[in-house]
Amino acid sequence: MAKKEKVLEHTSALQQNRTDPDMKVKPTLIIHRIICYIVLIFFSILCLFFFYILLVNASRSHYDIMSGFSFLPGNQFINNFQSAISNTTIPVINGVINSLIIAACTALLSIYFSAMTAYAIHVYDFKGKKFIFNFILLIMTIPTQVSALGFFSMCTDWGLRDTYIPLIVPAIAAPAVFFFMIQYMKSSLPIDIIEAARIDGSGEFRTFNTIVLPMLKPALAVQAIFSFVASWNNYFLPSLIIDTSTKKTMPIMIAQLRSADFLKFDMGQVYMMIALSIFPVIIVYLILSKNIVSGIAMGSVKG
Repeated sequence: MAKKEKVLEHTSALQQNRTDPDMKVKPTLIIHRIICYIVLIFFSILCLFFFYILLVNASRSHYDIMSGFSFLPGNQFINNFQSAISNTTIPVINGVINSLIIAACTALLSIYFSAMTAYAIHVYDFKGKKFIFNFILLIMTIPTQVSALGFFSMCTDWGLRDTYIPLIVPAIAAPAVFFFMIQYMKSSLPIDIIEAARIDGSGEFRTFNTIVLPMLKPALAVQAIFSFVASWNNYFLPSLIIDTSTKKTMPIMIAQLRSADFLKFDMGQVYMMIALSIFPVIIVYLILSKNIVSGIAMGSVKG
């Protein structure tokens, strides 16, 4: 009996030693989570703060904005909205539609052809494959401003000035989107699936469009958002190419209103136009946001 009691005591001591570290770790884990939540809440409030101030200023008059800062919204939201959309000098509605057309077409062309290029580099083995891959990545290092003069001269010689073609078609070549797509394919697109589709008699384009693209949905959603936002906020190239006022995009119109005569300058309209330019981006983000986390996580993993 004494020996049995000693065994039981030894067993209980071992169990206590196993449970004690867990009891010590658990409060530490809770503290770490609390700290993480506090940091996340702080940065969320910090990000939303500027958007809230934008909406507040969009509801205030020019005199109220110039008189000082305020956390409380004003009562001029409807008046500023009507003034912004009824401005004949700066047609805001046309600017929203123009930016939406350019950004949507740019996003679609960018993700589709970049995914196709990444698919070809990832699946096929051919001579010069590594050179082509490195050359595409090299293009990422060339700033847009370096080739702007030559691009502008080419558009003038080809009669493409004051059209949307130079703003949309170059989106087919998007090295950054290509790089993200090929990294995503390395981690989530097995070659065995492609070979099985070929054995079943599926053509290459059919395989890409019906099998590969659905598997790339998270990555396509992420890059669609990034491409849409980049094109929507693009000011440099549209300001070089577009001349007609009814064809100009929202960034150009906001810059024109901001650079107007001080006596005719209305800060309420400026903030309202900025708010109107942000809403389409928010809508696109809300539609595609469910795929962002998985798309970025898989795209950052190197196979």
